[in-house]
Amino acid sequence: MGVFGIYETSRSDVAGAAYLALYALQHRGQESCGIAVNDDGVIKVHKDTGLVPDVFNADNLGKLGLGNMAVGHVLYAPSGAKDRSNAQPLVVRHTKGTMAIADNGTLTNYNELREELELGGAIFQSLSDAEVIAYSITKERLTAPSIEESINRAMNRLKGAYSLVIMSPQKLIAARDPDGFRPLCIGKLGDAIIFTSETCALNSLGATFIRDIEPGEIVVVDENGMRSIKDHCGHKEHICVFEFVYFARPDSVIEGACVHEARQRAGAFLALEHPVDADVVIGVPDSGLDAALGYSKQSGIPYGVGFIKNRYIGRTFIQSSQSLREKSVRIKLNAVESTVKGKRVVLIDDSIVRGTTSDRIVRLLREAGAKEIHMRLSSPPFVNPCYYGTDIDAKDKLIACRMTVDEIAKHIGVDSLGYLSIDAVKKIAPTKSCGFCTACFDGQYPVTPPSSPFKNKYDCKLSEKAK
Repeated sequence: MGVFGIYETSRSDVAGAAYLALYALQHRGQESCGIAVNDDGVIKVHKDTGLVPDVFNADNLGKLGLGNMAVGHVLYAPSGAKDRSNAQPLVVRHTKGTMAIADNGTLTNYNELREELELGGAIFQSLSDAEVIAYSITKERLTAPSIEESINRAMNRLKGAYSLVIMSPQKLIAARDPDGFRPLCIGKLGDAIIFTSETCALNSLGATFIRDIEPGEIVVVDENGMRSIKDHCGHKEHICVFEFVYFARPDSVIEGACVHEARQRAGAFLALEHPVDADVVIGVPDSGLDAALGYSKQSGIPYGVGFIKNRYIGRTFIQSSQSLREKSVRIKLNAVESTVKGKRVVLIDDSIVRGTTSDRIVRLLREAGAKEIHMRLSSPPFVNPCYYGTDIDAKDKLIACRMTVDEIAKHIGVDSLGYLSIDAVKKIAPTKSCGFCTACFDGQYPVTPPSSPFKNKYDCKLSEKAK
C-alpha cells in the first residue's frame, strides 16, 4: 500500500498533485486507489477499484476541485480483504469534524480492537485497518483537545504496522508505528509540505526530500507550520526488509539507503554464496533486474535482457487470486530467445512465495531454448507468515515450508536453486539508519503476532464457522 498527503498554503490543484504521486506509487498497490481533497474544511473524495488511470479522469479530478490539502492512497489488500469497500482514503464524519485517513500496514490486534469497538456499538463497512484506526481516533477525539492528541492517545492501543496520513478540516498529519515497519517520509514543494511512502513520489512532483518520519513520530502541519510529537519514539526500528527486496521502487531512497544499490548488493552476495558456471545472467522484471546486474558484476558472467515486460500488466504477487497470478505471467513476460537459446542461464528473481509463478517463468525460458537454468533468489526462503502488511498469511501457502531446496528446484524445473542467506540479506543496505524485520525468514517477530488468524467472521460460510 502507498500513502500520500500534501498541504498547501493556498488553494491549488492538490488533486492533480496527488494523482501524479499515486502514479509513482502504483507499484505499491493495484487493487484500488483514491484521493480526498480538503477545500476550506469541506472534504470530497473519489475512490474505486482499479489502477490510477482507470479510476481517475479529467472529469472526476475536476469534481474534486481546488483545495489546500489532499490525501491519496493505492491499495493492495492482504489476507483476502479485496473489496471495493476497502478502498481508501476513508472519510469519517463525526461530531468533532470530518477526517480522511490513508493507511499502509496491518494491525496485529485488529481483531481485538474491532470486537471491542463493535461491542461498544460501532458498525463497520469494510475489513480495512484504516476503519479500525479511524474509530479508535474518533473515540479519543471526544475527550482529546486536538486531533493530533487523539492520534497520540490512539497509538497507545494500536499494535503492529501502520504508516498514516490523516487530514482534518485544518491539519494534515502523518504518523508512523513505533517499530517503523513501513516507510514514510517528508518532502517540500515550494511552500507545500508532502508526506508519502516513498521518495519516488516526491521526484515525480519535483519536490525535495526533507527527511524520513521517525518510528513512533506524529508530524502535524497547519497554518502555523510543521511540528512533531515524539511520545511514542525510542523503539528499535524494524523496517520490513521486503521493502528493499521487492516492494519499493528502485529509484527510491528509504532510511538513507538507495533501493537500487541494495538490490545490486543482494545480487553480489548471491554470486558469492551460490556461484555457477554459466553464459548469461538475466533478471525477472522488475525487482530482479538490479539483483541480476549485481550478480553479473560480481561473477563476471555477462548480463543480458532475458525478458521483455508488458508494461500494462501489474505485479503478479499482488494479483487478487492465484489463478490470475498464473494467467498473467504469460501475457506479462516474453522471453528473449536470442539471449537465452542454447545457453546456460542464471535467472535472478526476488523471491519464491507460492512457486507457481516461478514454474511458468522457467517454462518460458525452456520454450525459448535455454540449455540450463540456474535460479538465484535475492531473499531467503519464506517460512513464516507476515503479520505486518505483506500478503503471506499462512505456512501452508509457502512452498519453502513444504519442500526442501532441491525439491523446489525440481518442482519449478530448474537445474539448481540458491537463496540469499539471512545474514546476507541483513547487509544489503549498509547505509540505512535502521534495523530490519526479517520475521518471514527467521521467525523473530518484533511485535507479538495475533492470537487468532486474519479471518473476518462475516465472510465465513456458516459451515466454516461451525468447525
